[in-house]
Amino acid sequence: MSLRQEVNASVVSMKNSKPSKKFKIEKWIPYLFILPSTLMIVTFLFYPIGTVFYYSVQNYDVSAPFYNGFAGLDNFIKIFTQDKLFLPSLMTSFKWVVSQVGLQLIFGLAFALLLNQKFRFRGAVRAAAFIPWAISGVLASVMWSLMYNEHMGVFNDLLMRLGLISESKAWLADSSTAFAAVVIAELWRGIPFFAITLLASLQSIPEELYEAARVDGAGRWKSFLFVTLPQLKNTIVLTTLLRVIWEFNNVDLLFNLTGGGPAHMTTTLTMYIAEQAVHGSNFGYGSALTVIAFGILLVFAAVYLRITRFERED
Repeated sequence: MSLRQEVNASVVSMKNSKPSKKFKIEKWIPYLFILPSTLMIVTFLFYPIGTVFYYSVQNYDVSAPFYNGFAGLDNFIKIFTQDKLFLPSLMTSFKWVVSQVGLQLIFGLAFALLLNQKFRFRGAVRAAAFIPWAISGVLASVMWSLMYNEHMGVFNDLLMRLGLISESKAWLADSSTAFAAVVIAELWRGIPFFAITLLASLQSIPEELYEAARVDGAGRWKSFLFVTLPQLKNTIVLTTLLRVIWEFNNVDLLFNLTGGGPAHMTTTLTMYIAEQAVHGSNFGYGSALTVIAFGILLVFAAVYLRITRFERED
């Protein structure tokens, strides 16, 4: 083989080898891009979840370290057979979620329909409607605790001026009014979520549908039932399920307003977990309670993912 042929053969081999090397580099570039976020997810999500499951089968009480060790299913057995506050706190959670999500959906839909109308300063009103949702739970709880205050609260002053009550009332300390009081406070903060979400969905409904309904003789009520609601179905279902998960985990406003009282009337399962693990220093028992709450929320998450899959298929 001549020198020219050897040079040409080497050039051809180099050209053939470069694409394969470039292909290998390009193959790993996407994984390098997602590596930082993957490490953060593993560090701040999967590792804490795994730790909770590990401690759920352990006796891990800081106040009694001599008894720490493997406990198996003892924590779960104790929860379902001996714990007198587990079921009441779970029922309070369900009552809290149903009342909050149901009322927030109803009032949020009504508010969204109102904001969808044409009126002066509509943009400013829409921006102001989102303010309660943007306020932190701690700040909202301080504001509502002052309004519910027995001695200087605006609610007592207003109701006494109207003649509806004859003396000041401790709204957050009375077992007959505490739960309703925190429900109203959370409604004020949660309604804008549904209002803004449903308003965005309302604006995407074609006007031709309403024109066709009017041609068929449908009034406002029938247009709402047969045009608006069907078009909002997916948004209502998904936002409701998402809000169920959020409200089930709600702690900040309840804790700051009532601390779970009076007499555990407003103690939800999430607050009970914090009471056992953080204040009681019984991290093993608190982790077992967390695993049960995780299982309950997993059902809601599975339903949520299934519905979103159906929506994508549609």
